[in-house]
Amino acid sequence: MAAQFMDVRETAEYLNMSVQWVYREAPRAGLAPYRFGAGRNAKIQFKISEIHAWVKQQKMGMG
Repeated sequence: MAAQFMDVRETAEYLNMSVQWVYREAPRAGLAPYRFGAGRNAKIQFKISEIHAWVKQQKMGMG
């Protein structure tokens, strides 16, 4: 089964951004995090299909 989610580090690498940016700015920029678990053991992940859709929305029209 193919992975459906990326953790924060993988998301940061994919977007070529810092891990801190992903934690602080990605939700403000419209990239919704998913929380698995509770408390200190909670894992924050991002849905791969939503990351791809968000990246497409960032495309700048030139011309």
